[in-house]
Amino acid sequence: MIRLYFKHAFRDIIKNRLLNAAAVITIAFSVVITSSFILFFVNSTDMLNLWKKGIKIMVYLYPDVPTEIVPEIQKKLSGMYGVQDVRFISKGEALEILRGQMKKQSSLLENLKENPLPDAFEIRMIPSSRPWEKTESLAAQIGTIPQVEEIEYGQKWLTRFSYIIKIFKLTGYAFGILFFIASVFIVANTIRLVLYTRREEIVIMRLVGASDSFIKIPFYIESVIQGALGGIIGLTLLFIVYLSILSNVDQGVTSGLINVKFFSLGIMSLILLCSMFTGWLGCFLSLKNFLKTV
Repeated sequence: MIRLYFKHAFRDIIKNRLLNAAAVITIAFSVVITSSFILFFVNSTDMLNLWKKGIKIMVYLYPDVPTEIVPEIQKKLSGMYGVQDVRFISKGEALEILRGQMKKQSSLLENLKENPLPDAFEIRMIPSSRPWEKTESLAAQIGTIPQVEEIEYGQKWLTRFSYIIKIFKLTGYAFGILFFIASVFIVANTIRLVLYTRREEIVIMRLVGASDSFIKIPFYIESVIQGALGGIIGLTLLFIVYLSILSNVDQGVTSGLINVKFFSLGIMSLILLCSMFTGWLGCFLSLKNFLKTV
């Protein structure tokens, strides 16, 4: 019996290949668009979490802070909750570090009459204190020290990047819902047109005692196949685009900073199931309305 159901389903797919192709392309396009947002969100969230784990708090002192009280400030910083270690970087050491980082632009530093850099402390946090809220709390506590002029821990760009991720997340949800509705609508109309071309055949099947399940199952199989094909094509296209982008990124520059990855097997399976469900739902809506009129 199952073999017969699949035989009828494949017969309809071949017979109405243009209609089925339109449904498959629509589902594939939906998968590409929606999955692109999901892929961006997954990778950007991973990168943001990675960067947050590597956060260092830089504490810059006022230029007129006496050298004698630096150990006292360092002791005060080391005693704060969440601090793993504190390293003092004098302005002379900071200038040497800057010279090392700007070897190709060393001429820019040659004519300096005085060192413009401040004394600073580099603070590393214990792992449990690296979450964003605890970092902000520690920074606020450090800011109460009178000799501290400025605190830097990437708060501005991290906040902006988090905001961009939220926008993409909301946009992805919107596009996902929009294309889901469009895909269901296309599949429903495709199945509806197939049903009308087989209207007389379905009436005869009912007259000879065929059950609704016997009539419905081949159409459900057909729509699930549409969804599966659309999902596979969509993921394949997205993977090709992913490889194309990855091949054009300088791995030497991004190594250790950005680790772009594709979906795991579990997520791809979930996307494929969603595309199959889209096909099934479109078919369900068509059959529900059509069989009432036959």
